[in-house]
Amino acid sequence: MRKYELMTVFSTEEDKFKAASDAVRSVLANFGVKIDKEESYGDRDLTYVIEKQKRGRFVLFTVSANPAKITEIESQFKLTQNLLKWLFVKIED
Repeated sequence: MRKYELMTVFSTEEDKFKAASDAVRSVLANFGVKIDKEESYGDRDLTYVIEKQKRGRFVLFTVSANPAKITEIESQFKLTQNLLKWLFVKIED
């Protein structure tokens, strides 16, 4: 298991945010990913329009995951509605 930071950008509408963040947690749990920390960065302006959205709600997850599962997790994220963007970054020891 390696440590990663997962930065996510969700829709700012509260009901859509709640559904998408629950879906992200569910996908992570299904792949055996342990969420070590979750930190909200609030609503911010996006640099460019994504799916007709000018603002997004940013949440940073610190997770422990199997490196072989990352591409499968990202494939599942593509199917998650109201998850605008995500990025996995490996944390160096």
